[in-house]
Amino acid sequence: MSKIKVLVLPSDRTGVGKFRSVDPHIFLQNLYPDDFHVDIVFDLDINNPSVWDDYQIVHFHRVIAGNYENTPNIVNYLKQRGIKTVMDLDDYWLPTKEHPIHDLIRVNKIHEKIVDNIKVADYVLTTTTLFADEIKKYNKNVFIFPNAINPKEPQFCEPTIKSEKLRFGWLGGSSHLYDLMLLDGLFQRMEPYKNKVQTYLCGFDIRGSVTEINAETKEQTKRDIKPEETVWFKYENIFTDNGKLISPDYKDFLLKFKEEDYSKFSDEYYHRVWTRPVQSYAKNYAKFDVSLAPIKNHIFNRVKSQLKVIEAGFYKKALIASNLGPYTIDLKHSLDHGNFVDGNALLVDESRNHSDWFKYAKKLIDNPNWAYDLGERLYETVKDTYDLNVVTKTRAEFYKSIV
Repeated sequence: MSKIKVLVLPSDRTGVGKFRSVDPHIFLQNLYPDDFHVDIVFDLDINNPSVWDDYQIVHFHRVIAGNYENTPNIVNYLKQRGIKTVMDLDDYWLPTKEHPIHDLIRVNKIHEKIVDNIKVADYVLTTTTLFADEIKKYNKNVFIFPNAINPKEPQFCEPTIKSEKLRFGWLGGSSHLYDLMLLDGLFQRMEPYKNKVQTYLCGFDIRGSVTEINAETKEQTKRDIKPEETVWFKYENIFTDNGKLISPDYKDFLLKFKEEDYSKFSDEYYHRVWTRPVQSYAKNYAKFDVSLAPIKNHIFNRVKSQLKVIEAGFYKKALIASNLGPYTIDLKHSLDHGNFVDGNALLVDESRNHSDWFKYAKKLIDNPNWAYDLGERLYETVKDTYDLNVVTKTRAEFYKSIV
């Protein structure tokens, strides 16, 4: 049997493309070299019909070559040539109004165009059964391929930095302001225990621009963002209670917004950790012991992937998470009437956001060995199911079945 040729069109080079397009198909090529030939192309010339020659499968994330309007036409053209189209989708098509790109997506009707792409694709791959149920409203051929980790990738093998203090950390992107607002009051309430505790905000980033849309003309203009305008500065104010939880000297240092040596502030309650590239960001998990995963209850969050669970698990970190959506798939609450029971995480119900983030953090502060135990249990939960070797085997079988 000749090799199945797969053309992979990632949506980006630095973010979601790694987990949904690039890494999965590099593994496919390396693990099954006799069965597949994979080409990963970032800058496709869609005006050249020969680019599709000899391929049996075209895998694209959300859109082909960044052209939403033309993607359905391309998909139909590929169908006429007998080429299977596999669309990957990892996030809901219309973020809530709180999301920084909501207006941009709505004004340009990108969410409608994504749905159009779903409708015409032969198959749609996504991260969870929760999201699959939403996608099936437009395309019944939906299959689950969860985000997965290469356990030998160096950024997931970093040894945890030793400390006598229990360290609570959050690691994420720039669209989580309203999620982190669920932690309002947590850091103030933990501060009296700062001889035992530290907090880490990972991913701090002041790069970027501001897109402004004229309400009357709909004209869009961009400018460089100021550090104090960034969402990361707002995150930091949540962690520091607007600077009240750190020393005046440290506050002055942070307000310089420069990546300089801050070892003289190593005993401070709060720590800023600057952003890393997607190839090394996960090393930041080595800086803390307990991962925080708050998410607000809305459709965009309910169908997100459980990547934070997977990352924390591979790093053997204890996890305190919101009890909804993707975090209900693998996590089991570990407290019963205040006693530690069989489980792998601490889950905060939506109605208890005002109290239980601190309640569960305090349980771990008083019983730091619980954090170790929870991390080990979470690792046992994720280590096989979300191993990229395992998920790639399923992908190979799926691709063979559709050709």
